[in-house]
Amino acid sequence: MILPGISGSTLTWNLVLLEVIGELVGHTERVSGFTFSHHPGQYNLCATSSDDGTVKIWDVETKAVVTEHALHQHTISALHWSPQVKDLIVSGDEKGVVFCYWLNRNDSQHLFIEPRTIFCLTCSPHHEDLVAIGYKDGIVVIIDISKKGEVIHRLRGHDDEIHSIAWCPLPGEDCLSISQEENSEEPAIPNGKVTAQTPVTKGCYLATGSKDQTIRIWSCSRGRGVMVLKLPFLKRRGGGIDPTIKERLWLTLHWPKDQPTQLVSSCFGGELLLWDLTQSWRRKYTLFSASSEGQNHSRIVFNLCPLQTEDDKQLLLSTSMDRDVKCWDMATLECCWSLPSLGGFAYSLAFSPVDMGCLAIGVGDGMIRVWNTLSIKNNYDVKNFWQGVKSKVTALCWHPTKEGCLAFGTDDGKVGLYDTYSNKPPQISSTYHKKTVYTLAWGPPLPPISLGGEGDRPSLTLYSCGGEGIVLQHNPWKLGGEAYDINKLIRDTNSIKYKLPVHTEVSWKADGKIMALGNEDGSIEIFQVPNLKLICTIQQHHKLVNTISWHHEHGSQPELSYLMASGSNNAVIYVHNLKTVIESNPESPVTITEPYRTLSGHTAKITSVAWSPHHDGRLVSASYDGTAQVWDTLREEPLCNFRGHRGRLLCVAWSPLDPDCIYSGADDFCVYKWLTPMQEHSRPPQGKKSIELEKKRLSQPKPKPKKKKKPTSRAPVKQDVYDGNEDESIRESSGPVENGLSDQEGEEEAREPELPSSIISVASREPVTCTPVSIGFEKSKITVNNKVTILKKEPPKEKSESITKKRKARSMLPLTTSLDHRSKEELHQDCLVLATAKHSKELNEDMSADLEERFHLGLFTDRTALYRMIEVEGKGHLENGHPELFHQLMLWKGDLKGVLQTAAERGELTDSLVAMAPVAGYHVWLWAVEAFAKQLCFQDQYVKAASHLLSIHKVYEAVELLRSNHFYREAIAVAKARLRPEDPILKDLYLTWGAILEKDGHYAVAAKCYLGAASAYDAAKVLSKKGDAASLKTAAELASIVGENELSSSLALRCAQELLLARNWVGAQEALKLHESLKGQRLVFCLLELLSKRLEERQLSEGKSSSYNVWAAGTEGPFVERVTAVWKSTFSLETPEQYQAALQQLQTIKYPSATNNTPSKQLLLHICHDLTLAVLSQQVASWDVAVEALLRAVVRSYDSGNFTIMQEVHSAFLPEGCDHLRDTLGEHQSPTTPAFKSLEAFFIYGRLYEFWWSLSKPCPKSSVWVRAAHGRTTSVEQSQQIDSASPEETDPNISQPKPSGPPELDLSLTEESEQMLITCKELFSEKHASLQNSQRTVAEVQETLAEMIRQHQKSQVCKSTTNGPDKNESEQVAEQPLSSPQNQCKEEKNQPLSLPELTKSLTEANERIAKFPESVKIWPFPDVLECCLILLHIGAQCPGSVTQDMQQQAQELLQKYGNTKVYRRYCQTFCT
Repeated sequence: MILPGISGSTLTWNLVLLEVIGELVGHTERVSGFTFSHHPGQYNLCATSSDDGTVKIWDVETKAVVTEHALHQHTISALHWSPQVKDLIVSGDEKGVVFCYWLNRNDSQHLFIEPRTIFCLTCSPHHEDLVAIGYKDGIVVIIDISKKGEVIHRLRGHDDEIHSIAWCPLPGEDCLSISQEENSEEPAIPNGKVTAQTPVTKGCYLATGSKDQTIRIWSCSRGRGVMVLKLPFLKRRGGGIDPTIKERLWLTLHWPKDQPTQLVSSCFGGELLLWDLTQSWRRKYTLFSASSEGQNHSRIVFNLCPLQTEDDKQLLLSTSMDRDVKCWDMATLECCWSLPSLGGFAYSLAFSPVDMGCLAIGVGDGMIRVWNTLSIKNNYDVKNFWQGVKSKVTALCWHPTKEGCLAFGTDDGKVGLYDTYSNKPPQISSTYHKKTVYTLAWGPPLPPISLGGEGDRPSLTLYSCGGEGIVLQHNPWKLGGEAYDINKLIRDTNSIKYKLPVHTEVSWKADGKIMALGNEDGSIEIFQVPNLKLICTIQQHHKLVNTISWHHEHGSQPELSYLMASGSNNAVIYVHNLKTVIESNPESPVTITEPYRTLSGHTAKITSVAWSPHHDGRLVSASYDGTAQVWDTLREEPLCNFRGHRGRLLCVAWSPLDPDCIYSGADDFCVYKWLTPMQEHSRPPQGKKSIELEKKRLSQPKPKPKKKKKPTSRAPVKQDVYDGNEDESIRESSGPVENGLSDQEGEEEAREPELPSSIISVASREPVTCTPVSIGFEKSKITVNNKVTILKKEPPKEKSESITKKRKARSMLPLTTSLDHRSKEELHQDCLVLATAKHSKELNEDMSADLEERFHLGLFTDRTALYRMIEVEGKGHLENGHPELFHQLMLWKGDLKGVLQTAAERGELTDSLVAMAPVAGYHVWLWAVEAFAKQLCFQDQYVKAASHLLSIHKVYEAVELLRSNHFYREAIAVAKARLRPEDPILKDLYLTWGAILEKDGHYAVAAKCYLGAASAYDAAKVLSKKGDAASLKTAAELASIVGENELSSSLALRCAQELLLARNWVGAQEALKLHESLKGQRLVFCLLELLSKRLEERQLSEGKSSSYNVWAAGTEGPFVERVTAVWKSTFSLETPEQYQAALQQLQTIKYPSATNNTPSKQLLLHICHDLTLAVLSQQVASWDVAVEALLRAVVRSYDSGNFTIMQEVHSAFLPEGCDHLRDTLGEHQSPTTPAFKSLEAFFIYGRLYEFWWSLSKPCPKSSVWVRAAHGRTTSVEQSQQIDSASPEETDPNISQPKPSGPPELDLSLTEESEQMLITCKELFSEKHASLQNSQRTVAEVQETLAEMIRQHQKSQVCKSTTNGPDKNESEQVAEQPLSSPQNQCKEEKNQPLSLPELTKSLTEANERIAKFPESVKIWPFPDVLECCLILLHIGAQCPGSVTQDMQQQAQELLQKYGNTKVYRRYCQTFCT
């Protein structure tokens, strides 16, 4: 089955499995027609026509274009492949031109039959030269293409569009018993001439369906109608007749091949009728699916297409405006199956929390789909809801507890509630958003709704966020009442005076106690119920926030419910842990600038994120880069990437039932269901043109420029171009256009052929004749002559000499003047008439008539006659288009007021007329100026109109006129010049213009507006929006000047961090100087600069920096002393009080722990923060704090896997080891003792590795560790180094030693190395070994459980995709033992554990961990077993270096705790 679409591509469906098996991509605009070839040997060929002007012939097996033609100059409206001639394709366009195209000989014929719009055409199945054509005005003609398109019959009877033509499947006219005389509607001579009874015209019936609500059967032998079938008005179940019934009709026909006495037609509301044609005097029909309710289409049917199955079952396919494809059994007239489709972008997905597996889809075609994903009988069990929607559905949200209650939001700002279990129309909120509804969320009621009594207020209210930046609270019990803007409550509760940010996202935490608001400036604000107290602001994203999601509360770790993921227009997802902030309930709002986790990988903006309800910390994200990505947020790891969509993703939802199943929707008109284990890729594609995704998009040709102007869409058009770095001006501006066609066009103009397109199928064995219905429509009524004339441009004539001369002034009294230049007789008669009039006492009737006729004599008679003459002359001027001369004549007459009134009515007021208005009086002048201002507005001269209003002292009106037409600069100038400085309109102008400038990206001018409005906070915020260092620095300085110290501080720090990324040390220190409260950060940056310089000198850092500060030059002396010396000289840090103040300042800042994926520059900054705390603590003799800070720095480098930095920290801060710290802390036990033990252990751990690596060098020179005695030339066999990642993540790949072979180099150890090996005993901590073993056990059990689940799901997927599941399963079982023969013996030893055993093992391990004291658990310790293995290696490489006791202790620890998978084989090597 083939389905054409308005997007320009065509889908091929497998009707057995109901799945898409291919796509014909090539057209750049709407596909208007489709037809299969029904000839043996070429069933695989089909033809399509499109609004791009081409007809393409395709091979559906290869999905490639065989050939194409672009012969039509106008929009193609009809197409058919001749059932008689195997290579003939006939097409017609909206100007009446028909082209016959012969595929095999690449030849064509142009026919122009009638200058009318063709609506449909069909080739005769019985004669190869006959084609029937239906026109927009109701005419049907039958032509003979062999005679250059000669009209054989012109069939008149319909009086509206012909929608469908069907030939009778049997030749001759014996199949229907219709007498010669009956139903005679036309004379026997059809075209004004007698037609010879040739075999061509003999015998065949033709059926036509029209918008005039009738079906007519025509006789070809007689050339006239023989039967008329009037569509019945069927009373729809559950409703009356639609008053707009005539508009909503598409009458399509199908004449069954094996039932010539029956005819199938569509009806008004989506029903199908089977007509009985045997008794022409009775209009008998049968309704399809009359017994079962809800099987018919819910809206008008566009196409009918027959299909014959292999078992000779006759089926009928139908497509409708409800966007369903239905299959009907012609034997029973019942519906076999329905296949839904989407006619717009999938904007929103929402699973019902009550009715599990019920997925609501918000679509851009103005309909909501509710899909029962658990339906066993039908994979596509979908209900459509469209009443009351009438716009793109952009947001959906189910009620958390009430069954079937679905909230929806639309593109035009509407918010409504549907009860999906009833047929009632939705309730619509009386408060609309001004722009698109972005998000809906259910949450606890807030004031004023929450102030009602228990029975007066709902338990949950509906919150909606719209494109204008407002969040409204709707009462679901009283949607007709007013919805409340929550900004008022926020402003009152938090006493906020500055402008609140533009909101773009709202999200409630699951417990209903915390609300998060995402904003257009990238900030996220966290509010607490019941009065929305602001407790925290997150300044992380610097672009518009698109999506926020809170982690679920039912995981194994309850603290994860405080995780909040957010995505914005800048491709990075941030996860924040708000546990500390929410539980501490701070007095004043906290600002967070560091994320808990950062998920980088997408290359375009993030549109949606969703947490998995089945896992801890697992997130899926949807992005404009065309992919959906699953993340392990706790480890910052990408897990899998879905690339199935052919467009930008707009929404994503995790199945509430299947842990591996995710649904995603995009602007490719598709919703996909996909499984995470089945995805090939693990991370999003990098770069814009490197991945097959881009190839997919590029395979769709670019649309050609349209020759004809299309009707403009009524929906607000959104920009189509997108980019990863697009401007974040406002969220809806980056939304996509749906094929350049607004959904309202498709819906409201259903009678127009935007949606219908032909569907023709072919049976598997023999061709089935069916009716192609290809439709076009007329955009404007243009009469086309048969003869085409080409208009040539005339060459421009040279200007005549007379034009160059000065023009003579136009006469004021041209008619009077012309009457005085008539013949002598006429002039003499004038004299006589005038003399009589002047000297007669009374004028008789004849004389009065003469004077009336000779009006020009009024110049010489009385004033009344003169006025009459002026009136006639004036009319003449107006008729000739010279109103200014008419006005002058009226002024001569002295009727200035009349002149002004006439000019105002005709819109012909001028400056000179208005300037003369005061002559007629003050009130006339005021009225005239106002009228002229209105006229100027109609002429788009708003500034001039405002100036005139000012002339009559209408200042407020002038300002409002300028403002409403976006002349803000001029409006401010006028208001500032003419109004009081404290007038509120001035501030309002500044704020409005500032908001518009901010939206358009003109941040500097917007900042000036906010400063003008005395809103300095907003000025600083808007300046910082660009996010570059220069903007941030200016914003920080501005905030400092106006006294916004907290904002100034945060902006200066952001600026310094930006400069730090560019390694601009001088600039970073300059930025931090801006605020006194950043002195602590200056110390951190100073230490970071000195450490970076040290790493660079030792060639350990990645990049070089050119702009070091002057004080970073010295390299003499211990590192800590250099740091304190610089602090003293540069930052005047001398007294203990100053050190204590800096320490307290820095201790308030907490950074998240490091992972393998933490960027190196960020890692160094965090380490230096801890080192700064350590140095400051030493200076104030707070050794406990110093030890803990130093340990944190070491652990950060250890966790991130950066051994180099760890050793550099040791050498810089512990050059002599840990002895001096031990001496300082004293012998007595203190709370810091466990931390010191861990620090000492890491120090020894680092020294141990260095010593081991020194043994592994090819020819070790005499060093601090080893001396080579009489070295031989043979090299020492190198051991593999252990990766320095954290022990939880690392499998220590230690090469297996050969104890039997003695080392080839006689090595002796220095005293220092011997001493170091003795101190290694500190690493053999039994309690830490036991704790680490339990932690490894927990990790392994969790991994085993996850693997079991994955294997089970994969086997389920394999079963469902194969035809014989039982066979496949047995094959899999048989193959399993053979899959890895090398591991066979291992498998025998370690039989797989059962689920209860694994659970027991996990419980026991967790219980053991719980018994350890907090002091052991809180401070990390090097992996004890790893250290044991290294010492045993050293003992094997250098016999005698490690004492027997230590070796024995190491082996005992390995035997006791080496039972996990990671260490098992190493234990076997050393302990057997």
